[in-house]
This record gives sequence, C-alpha cells and structure tokens, in this order.
Amino acid sequence: MRRSILSSLRAHLGRLVAACLAIVLGVGFGTLALTAHSSASNGVDTTIGAQYRGVDAVVYPQNAEITPADLAKLQKLPQAASVVSYTTTYLTASFPDLVRPAGLGVDALYDTTRIAGPGTSSGRLPTATNEIALPAKLAAEHGVAVGQTLRINAYTGKSWNVTVVGLLDDANHVGPASAVVTPAALKIFEPDAFVRAVGIAGQAGVDQESLASAARAVVPGDLQVFTGEGWIEHEVQGFTNGIDVLGGVLGMFAVIALFVACLVIGNTFTIVIAQRTREMALLRCVGASRKQVFTSVLAEASVVGVVASAIGVVFGVALSALVLALAREFDWGLPPVPLHLDVRSLLIPLALGTVATIAAAVIPARRATKVAPLAALRPEAAPAAASKAGIVRLILGFLLLAGGGLLLAVGAASHQVLVGVAGGVVSFLGVLAIGSLLVPALIRLLGALPARGGGVPARIAVANAVRNPKRTAATTSALLIGVTLISLTCVGIASVRKTFDVSMDSQYPVDIMVATYNEKMPAGAAQQLREIKGVTQVVPVSQVRVKAGDEEVPVTGIDQAAAGSVIHNPALAAQLTPGNALIDPRTMNMLELEDGSQVTVVAGQQKLTLTAHRAVGLDPVTITSADLRKLSATAPVSGFWLASDPKANGSDVIEAVEQSIPTVKELSVDGGLPERSSYTEVFDVLLIIGVGLLGVSVLIALVGVGNTLSLSVLERTRENALLRAMGLTRRQLRGMLAVESLLMALVAAGLGIALGLIYGWTGTSALMGGQTVDGSVEYAVPVSLLVVIAAVAAVAGLLASVLPARRAAKVAPAGALAAE
Repeated sequence: MRRSILSSLRAHLGRLVAACLAIVLGVGFGTLALTAHSSASNGVDTTIGAQYRGVDAVVYPQNAEITPADLAKLQKLPQAASVVSYTTTYLTASFPDLVRPAGLGVDALYDTTRIAGPGTSSGRLPTATNEIALPAKLAAEHGVAVGQTLRINAYTGKSWNVTVVGLLDDANHVGPASAVVTPAALKIFEPDAFVRAVGIAGQAGVDQESLASAARAVVPGDLQVFTGEGWIEHEVQGFTNGIDVLGGVLGMFAVIALFVACLVIGNTFTIVIAQRTREMALLRCVGASRKQVFTSVLAEASVVGVVASAIGVVFGVALSALVLALAREFDWGLPPVPLHLDVRSLLIPLALGTVATIAAAVIPARRATKVAPLAALRPEAAPAAASKAGIVRLILGFLLLAGGGLLLAVGAASHQVLVGVAGGVVSFLGVLAIGSLLVPALIRLLGALPARGGGVPARIAVANAVRNPKRTAATTSALLIGVTLISLTCVGIASVRKTFDVSMDSQYPVDIMVATYNEKMPAGAAQQLREIKGVTQVVPVSQVRVKAGDEEVPVTGIDQAAAGSVIHNPALAAQLTPGNALIDPRTMNMLELEDGSQVTVVAGQQKLTLTAHRAVGLDPVTITSADLRKLSATAPVSGFWLASDPKANGSDVIEAVEQSIPTVKELSVDGGLPERSSYTEVFDVLLIIGVGLLGVSVLIALVGVGNTLSLSVLERTRENALLRAMGLTRRQLRGMLAVESLLMALVAAGLGIALGLIYGWTGTSALMGGQTVDGSVEYAVPVSLLVVIAAVAAVAGLLASVLPARRAAKVAPAGALAAE
C-alpha cells in the first residue's frame, strides 16, 4: 500500500494544493500568535530583568507609603549589602517647542555599586543640583540637546533653571522613562517626593528568600515584600497582560482559520475520493481490505497535513519576524526584542495542523471503504460526491438554530455577554447543519434572475450549483464563516461606537472647553482657535462668581442662539433658555436642589431667581448670556466652548488647542474630545485588526471555492465536452462557471451579512446595555462597509472561477468524450 499511497499523492498533487494552502494559512497564523507572543514576553522579561539587575528583594508600597523610618530599618539589615530607594516626583518642563510646560517625571539617582542604574547614550549623569539628564527619546521629541538650559516647574509655583548634562539610554526601556537628578536636587524640587519602591542587594551567601523574609520582619504589614525574581515577575505581569491579550486574539483567529481550512480539506478529500471510485474498487479487487483503503486515505491526509503544516510554521515564523521588525520601526510600545522561538511555539501549530487535516479526512476515508469491488467493472460515469442531508441532521440543525436564537435573545435582554456568545455559537452551528437545505434554496432564489435572462448556460450554472447540496453547502460554509465574522465585527464596532457617542454626548456634551485661571482672554483668542484644523465652532463664554445660599459657585453664561452648535445633547441645549439654569449633579447636591426647584443667586447688588435643571458634563452652573448680564453687565470672556470635526484626529486637535493662545500662561482644556478620541483610536485599531485577520479566513474560503470549481470541472469533463459538442462556446462555458462561482459567493456574502447584523446587534446589546447610564443601546448599519464586503466576495468569487474556467475551455470535446 505504501507505493499505492505515494503514486496517489503524485497523481493527485494538483488537486491537493488548495487544501495545502488552506492549512498553510491556518497554521501560519497559529505560529504567528505563539511566536510573536513568546518573543515579546521574553523580550519584556529580559529587558525588565536588566533594569533591576542586582536586586535581591524589593519593598513595594501597594496602597501604603514607605516612610524614612522604614527605609532606615531596611538599611540596618545585616543581610543587606546595599539598600536604594526608587524616589520619584512629577514636575513640568518648559520645552522649547511647546507654548506651555509639559509634565515630566523625575527620579533621584542612587548608589549603583551593587544595583543597576540608569546609563547615558550621550553626555553624563548629573552631579550637581542644577543638572538633569533627560530620556533620549523625550529629548529628541522636543529638540533638546546636551548643554541646553531647561526650565522646570513645581506645582507649588516654584521654578528652577537646570542644565541638561546627559541623555539617558532608553532604547530598551519598557514603558515611559523618567529624567534623573541628584538626590539633593530632588529634595529641593519636591521635599516630599514619593518613594515608589526600595531595592535591596543581599550580602554574599544570602539567598533572595531569606533576604525578603528579613525585610518583611522589619516593615509594616501593609508594605509588600518581593524577592528579586518575584518583583521582576510582578513588573513583567503589568506589561505581558497586554501581550497575552494579543496572543489570545491572534490565537482565536488562527483557530477560526484552521476551522475554515478543515471545511476546505474535508470538501477536497470528499471530491477526490469520489473521483477515485474506480481506483478504490480496483484496489479492492486485487485484495485490499476496507481497513487498508481507510488507512491509505488517512495516510495521504497525514502526509498532506505534515508537509503543509511544516510550511505553515515556516510562514508563521517569517510573519513573526516581520511583526517584531515593524514593532521596532513604528514604536508600538514594545522593547526592540529579537525573535524568540521555543518548542511549544513550533510543535503546537505543527501538531494542530496535522491533526486538523487528518480529522477533516476521516469522513471521506470512511466513505472510501464503502466502494464495492464491482464498481471497477461498471462503466465509468461522472463521479459525484453528493449525498442528501439526513433528516436527523436537519432536525438537529433547526433545534440548534432555535436554541441559539433563544440564548441570543436572553443574552441581549439580560446583558449577559457569555450567554450571548453561547447563543451565537449554537445558532451558527445550526445554520451550518441546515446548510445543505438552506444554501441550495437561496442559490435557486438568487439564480432565478440570471436563469431567466442568461439563457441555457445560466440555467445550467444554477443547476450545477445546487446539484450537490452537501458539497455546495460545505463550500459556501467556509466563506460564510469569514463573511459572518467580518460583518459581525464591522456591525458590532459601529454599534458600540454609536452607543458610545450617544453616551458621550450625554456625559460630555461639549467637545472642548477652554478656560483660564485668573487671567483675561486676549482679543484674538477666538480667531486663533478657529484657525485650528479640526475645530468647527468656537463660542465664547463668560463667568462670574455668585452666592447661592451659603455657598459660592461659578456661573457660566453662553449665548442661547449659539449654544446648540457646541452642546451635542439637544435636550440640554433646549433647556438653556432665560430663567433656567443647567446645574451639574455635584453642585445640585451641594445646594440641596431638586430638578425643577428654584434657586436664587446673588452677585453684588444683583439677584436672580432661576429654575434648576440637572445637567451632566457642563460647568457647575450654566445660564444664558442674557441672564448673566443681569448679574454682571461687564463680565469678561473667560473661555470658549468648541465643537470639532468628527473626522478630524482628536489627539491632534487637543494638542493644537493646548498649545494655542501663547499669551495665556495657564490654559485649561477640558471636555469630551480627549476621552472620545482615545476610544475612537481603540475602535479603529480593533476594526483594522479584526478585518485584517478575519480576511485570512475569507482567503482560505475563497481557495476552497476555487478548489471546488476546479474539481467540479474535472468531475464534469464529459458533461462539459458534450455541451461543447452541442454548440456551447468556450466563452459561454467560462461564463457558466463564473455564474456558478458568483452565486455561491453572493449567497455566502448575503447570508453572512444578515447573520453579522443579527450577531452584531445582539452582541452590542449584551455588551453595552449594562454600561450606559440609562441602559439604552444604539444600533448601527455600516452600509458602506457591508457593501464593500459583498462586492469583495462577488469579485473574489469571479476570480476563483478564472483558472477552472480556462482549464475547462481548453479541453477538446472529442478527446473528453473518448473512453479512457
């Protein structure tokens, strides 16, 4: 049987290429997930280990404080050779490229004879109280060089000029790096600087556990004590959590790709076995047993699985190297780590790919054992891989569909994400189970139009597409999975984003609120803000301080006519009328007011009674400018409320506003845009990652469609030859196969988009229903994205038919009709 297996592989190698490609892609992404994760984790581990080299124990103030007395006790430990404190404060620095000072973390230098400390890439470390060393990346960002003078400011109002004497080597630093000064300088800048940890190096012969136990005995119980290795693990955990999420996401998509690949492989082997009916029968005639035939098919699958999985592992390792190189090039927050390969990263994808291939071939192998020896003696007919779907399978499919739908409804209504996920999985399995009934019905429905207007070739194409319901369902199921997941991702993210936007409009109704502290706005401030790219509306506001009962509160006035252009909550804008006051909840509670109650405010000799309305996200008290003039006719402009273009980059707009109006020393920039833009960036990244990775499963599915058509062409060689002999042109034959492929692709796309809408909406309800203030959820239909998905599926379906159609058109009618 060994020679028979090898001969079969050589003879049918071309037919197995698509199955190999499916496995290569699935295993490749599995390998990418594992190797990228292990490389990044190993790099973070190694980098953090280098930062804390020489540390044998660490005292950490989790929700506590390390006092000078605690530090003195640790320094007296006989087991300790060196005790250093990691002391930090936060100042602001006046960088030359910025209008206003920016935040700067500053650490104190410490004894580095036993414990590793910061090093410089240029210059030197500070030795005097008027010297500082900046992280090299920060200095490059702001154009600061060694020798320059920098103004640093404490939040108490004090300022100092310091000289930049060195640039810290932060190329391999994990997380943001701080500047460093001498301990004496830090004491000057901030006498009560925060001790974030204490590092201890042990005496020779003292193990880390003993040193940690000794430290634990002399410090209060609310301070945590780690061994040196335990501290590195603690620090690594803070960074690898994100890496684990990345690995999990990549792994999930790799599993999806493998599942789709299994469908393609199972379909491929089913058709190959069907086309080898005479070969199998002849083997039975010459003495091969059912077991030997079964084993031979599985052996072929094993060879295909091992070879394709090995190629996939190599492909995945290459992708991992590319990802890590891009991470270094574009600074994704990971240290520049080399590719790290371990046995687990290589063997697990290899084993999964091989097992998946063998598992996908089991059912075709069992079908091969049922070939009767007499089949070899019968005239060869066009083989068919078709079999009618069993009643049991259909009943099970409808039960799964109904049960999954019920779980989806329960998950959406009760906001239980896990219940919703379970409902989605169960209902989708139901759809796959009834695919042999559902897909042909949809193809007939969709094919009615081309069948009427496309003549005989189009009618034959529709008939061919539904001739083998089980195979057609398996082919479209592979594409259906990818389209469903992509549609689900697009609809879900669009719905979550819309829900978030509506929630943000109620919590932060104004995009940007600009104000000053004890300063007047210059005359040209409004124009400066209008010139910022991305700012669409600028409305001035004025403010006075008033007495309300025994409390003093600020009251902001804004023009009633212009308020609606910057307040995104229409209900709030409608309430802003003369005689009404929009008051935030904190001020309402302070003044002991209820919604709709009267409040009297006094400014000097002026008194005004207003109706209070609860408002979230505005200033403490907001009224119309007409009412404000009744309290103070000369109230100056104290700030501006801004609206931004939704398509603009929120971070860039905020940064530009923060650096605007240079004559104002302290400018407060608040509002919903900072938070909105951060979440928008997350949504955009999720959408790109989700669509990109899920596109792999679509690629595998399209390979399956092309493979099915290719095998179908071989299967219908005599039929196509007969059609050619009866007058069908090559162009009509190619069009017939294109219509057949297009119908399968469009049915998969249409059904996948419909399921994606349902799953996306129910998933949004389950995920966000319990997160919004009033429990409301907004549903979105990203029409443009869904149209693109359908168009890509249609074009891909047509492309999948090109090679099979060319192969079919090249066959001469006379040669194909001749008996072998």
